[in-house]
Amino acid sequence: MLIEVCANSLQSALNAQEAGADRIELCSELAVGGITPSYGLLKAVRERIKIPVHVLIRPRSGDFTFSNDEFNIMKTNIALCRELGFAGIVSGALHPDCSLDVERTTELITASGDLKFTFHRAFDWVGHPLETIVQLESLGVHYVLTSGQQKSAILGLDLLEQLQRHVKNCVIIPGSGINEHNAHQFNEKGFKALHLSAARFCKTLDQPPAVAMNSAPFLYDDGIAVTSLEIVSSVVQAVK
Repeated sequence: MLIEVCANSLQSALNAQEAGADRIELCSELAVGGITPSYGLLKAVRERIKIPVHVLIRPRSGDFTFSNDEFNIMKTNIALCRELGFAGIVSGALHPDCSLDVERTTELITASGDLKFTFHRAFDWVGHPLETIVQLESLGVHYVLTSGQQKSAILGLDLLEQLQRHVKNCVIIPGSGINEHNAHQFNEKGFKALHLSAARFCKTLDQPPAVAMNSAPFLYDDGIAVTSLEIVSSVVQAVK
């Protein structure tokens, strides 16, 4: 069974490699489902990690429906990953109704060239998962990462098994809530791969800071934070 670790830093990637993981999905900001890592992190991981690394291509948190500018950024980042020599890309796109955006997903796969392509957990939002998995396989997607459309892969196990029976060449990767206590259940069900972050929090400060930098009001699945033209214009007019 292939063990893929979702690593959010160079240290996480190093730990995963040392522990015997088969592959890494590299991203930043696990708290929002992951976004594309910085160039500096990409470069450091390529220099120090020997096992295959697949890079998450997602320009921001929130939904999986992207503007033209965001989509161009995604393709630029894929080109960078190909140039740096990574093994795979993790990405995908949906329409506003959460159906598969076939055209844009096809573009992302084409941009990835001979790199392996994983359709990420945007899959867990689609309305017709069995139909969508057939579409993704027909597009040439190598892997689909999913919790079985539940909060954890254990809760989504029934759908995960259905998905596995629906594909021939595409590999279903159960992910979300996988740990040392339940991983064996997926092995026993015959899944070929497993995805987990295996993250533990490490205390870095002596005391909690008086002012928090995390901001819960920015965490939306059905909307994104965008600088307001009107607000900035009003402020500029007020002080200039």
